[in-house]
Amino acid sequence: MGEPPALFGIDDILRAIVADLHLVAAIMGAIYLLAFICAVREIYNSRTSQGSIAWLLSLALLPFPTVFVYLVFGWKFFDDYATDRIKNGRADRPLRAKDLALIDRDTDAKWPVQVAVSELPFLKGNDVELLVDGQATFESIFAGIEAAEHYLLVQFYIVRDDALGQQLAERLIAKAKSGVEVRLLYDDIGSTGMPKRFRTQMRDAGIKVAGFNQRHKFMRFYGPTRINYRNHRKIVVADGKHAWVGGHNVGVEYLGENPKFGRWRDTHVRVSGPAALGCALLFREDWEWATGERLPATPPKELETPGDQSVLVMGSGPADQLEECAIAYVDLIGRARERLWIVSPYFVPDTDIRTALFAARLRGVDVRIMLPDNPDHLMVWLASIAHADAMVQHDIGVYRYTDGFLHQKVVLMDDEIATVGSVNFDNRSFAINFEITLWFTDPQAIRDVEEMLEADFLLCRQVSTAEVSTRPMVLYFLTQAARLLSPVL
Repeated sequence: MGEPPALFGIDDILRAIVADLHLVAAIMGAIYLLAFICAVREIYNSRTSQGSIAWLLSLALLPFPTVFVYLVFGWKFFDDYATDRIKNGRADRPLRAKDLALIDRDTDAKWPVQVAVSELPFLKGNDVELLVDGQATFESIFAGIEAAEHYLLVQFYIVRDDALGQQLAERLIAKAKSGVEVRLLYDDIGSTGMPKRFRTQMRDAGIKVAGFNQRHKFMRFYGPTRINYRNHRKIVVADGKHAWVGGHNVGVEYLGENPKFGRWRDTHVRVSGPAALGCALLFREDWEWATGERLPATPPKELETPGDQSVLVMGSGPADQLEECAIAYVDLIGRARERLWIVSPYFVPDTDIRTALFAARLRGVDVRIMLPDNPDHLMVWLASIAHADAMVQHDIGVYRYTDGFLHQKVVLMDDEIATVGSVNFDNRSFAINFEITLWFTDPQAIRDVEEMLEADFLLCRQVSTAEVSTRPMVLYFLTQAARLLSPVL
């Protein structure tokens, strides 16, 4: 028989405990130091007292795991994007645009806040087509891809390797092989499931493919903060003459082919004319930050003007000095006098937006908010119920779309202006994500949006005060708990 195992004496055990305590103390000290750094940065960069106080209390009372949550959701770190944008001539946009004879100066004067936020003017000479649902949208996009002669810029938040994704890839590969310069930009978080094979087949055909965080990997020092800041834009530009913008991503669910959601109600818009160059400028900024590749920025000497509509291209995101997207929409709400119709799959507004909506209703404005009846993201849906119920209690009409899943992002104000883009009515779109919105003031565009939304309202049920007041206590508790997460949803 072998020797029995040696037993540790009490001194050995105490020494082990002391050694472990030193390690634990070192780790805790590092966490508290990091919490202090995060707290100082939050005070220095505070935008709202409520949000900052919540972060500071959490960092002080529960530094672990708050510091790691803060690095992802609180540490805004896009100074490099803003710097690149300045180097690329962002500040010179209005000057370059003034050299064009296509500025709608009267409309610029009427909407100065939106123009200032966009750093681009309203450009006239455009032809605009409203595209309702996925079939019309992708038929139009694919036709534009087929007709492209020089270059294609393609950007989506989500690109799936499914039947629709393969159709897109096949068309882009065919154009690349014919000599057209093709670039595809996707968001790393939105397109998490994209397999390497999908990208490789396009790169092998000569297509330049990049993820938005391609140069900013997760494991770099400030990499984790990128998880929360996503590029939510959907942009396709063909030859700088035609652009497609809206709510659709690349996946069969956007064609209504996912049994879970059924019909997918979404809206895109095709713009042909000078405004397409504004969309190309936003793609250029994103591409250069993502890849480091500089793209030509000189507009053509002559621009085609296939229509007579004025369009403003507004890009927004976390690199903005102020929360400019929210500023543009607060101004819009404040100017409403007759009607304000808002359509969004996610409705998680901040205090300023809520206050502006309440004030509009008190002015007698017909304020309506159209939302999906069923969720795709449970936490956001629960928070949205809490905010929507508050609207109902303030006599604002809330309508739940019942014919499938509602995903369009559209706003109509009076007979004056309408927007279509990628912006949801939540803090994520207003302050966290990179977004794009097209603004239209032409009477025909207003009528098209009005007729589309009137048809959608017929497929909705209006939420009553009785429904709000009789919600089960469990559901009420869950919605109010979810509402507390509004700043990061």
